[in-house]
Amino acid sequence: MQTSSSVPASDPNDRHATVSVHGENKHAVAPGDIAVGVVIGRASEYFDFFVYGIASALVFPRVFFPFLEPLQATLWSFAIFALAFIARPLGTVLFMWIQRRWDRSTKLTAALFLLGTATAGIAFLPGYERIGALSIGLLALFRVLQGVALGGSWDGLPSLLALNAPEERRGHYAMLGQLGAPAGFIIAAALFAYLLGNLNTDDFFGWGWRYPFFAAFALNVVALFARLRLVVTHEYVHELDRNDLEPVPVGELLRAKGPNVAIGGFAALASYALFHVVTIFPISWILLFTDEPVGQFLLLQVAGAFLAAGGVVASGWIADRYGRIRTLSGFAAAIAVFSGFAPTLLTGGTVGKYAFVLLGFILLGLCYGQAAGAVTVNFGARYRYTGAALTADMAWLIGAAFAPLVALWLCAKFGLAFVGAYLLSGAVCTVLALLANRKLKLLRN
Repeated sequence: MQTSSSVPASDPNDRHATVSVHGENKHAVAPGDIAVGVVIGRASEYFDFFVYGIASALVFPRVFFPFLEPLQATLWSFAIFALAFIARPLGTVLFMWIQRRWDRSTKLTAALFLLGTATAGIAFLPGYERIGALSIGLLALFRVLQGVALGGSWDGLPSLLALNAPEERRGHYAMLGQLGAPAGFIIAAALFAYLLGNLNTDDFFGWGWRYPFFAAFALNVVALFARLRLVVTHEYVHELDRNDLEPVPVGELLRAKGPNVAIGGFAALASYALFHVVTIFPISWILLFTDEPVGQFLLLQVAGAFLAAGGVVASGWIADRYGRIRTLSGFAAAIAVFSGFAPTLLTGGTVGKYAFVLLGFILLGLCYGQAAGAVTVNFGARYRYTGAALTADMAWLIGAAFAPLVALWLCAKFGLAFVGAYLLSGAVCTVLALLANRKLKLLRN
């Protein structure tokens, strides 16, 4: 049965637009209201993400791998860090099935409950000195569960926001969800810096590092109720249904739109590679190869994250003026240029490290602000919901999962110049993917 609806152009200054459904007047959700749900969801997920990421460089090598040399311990810690990104597509497949079998609210509740349980499990997990290798196995298990849960937490609101945003302001609305990344990092890094500055070493590694995980658990609970309050209301359900934002079998998606999934996964590679090279990797580098207090470096990164937030906002204005694809490719080229200077800056003393962090975060904000969903329009109505989720999973897996591990290994084995080469490869992949996307469009037309 088809639903006849009449939807006027969205006005971001109006909270609701009137929609006629079966002769009844309903309220369509305005883009600004959708953006609230997107920002809440992304901020909570990124805080959880960065709490684990910072701990994987700062805490876990000592707590779970005390029997290894510091470099080897950190590499193993980063290997476990990558497990969540490997598990994330599996979580998407599983929870898409749950949504088809039950409904969206059941899926979201189960996913965020699993995420909170895994995060709390890490907070209570004894270290290697108490339970031996079992602690490493449990840490890996909880990390996998985090990845499965993150894959299942896709609620479709970013796609709904993109479809409801005024055409001339799509870049602006696209960047709003991306603000969750710098916001999550600012809170996580500041919390770790505070604990490092106010606890002695034994207390921090004994119990202090666990508090950010408790905070992440609490924030996930708050975010769960906030997002459920949005997605189960009649207006949101109607809008999601009206835009055909429902899951399809992943096999069907890959058969119909496989090339688009691959292009989407590589299109964001520049920003996703830089993502960890300026956040997680330099913390390990400071700890292993310098004498600089890591707490001070975390505060520097907090300042950089504020600049990244400004870059994300600016990316919306630039994208609305010049186009999202052109903006993304232009800043990917800028990251390629930055990759040539990054090794020199990192070894350039205090001023060089400051420049590396601050410039890196600015570029991250400008590029990452338009990285999500730039090519998901290629999926069409039927496949957009599942396609957007799986594309994001692939982008994280290809671009971010192994970035700290690869960057640290290259740095230790061959020198910092190879970290720059790694960044360059990500920028090249983004440009090539966007060129492939353009060619695919031309072939369709």
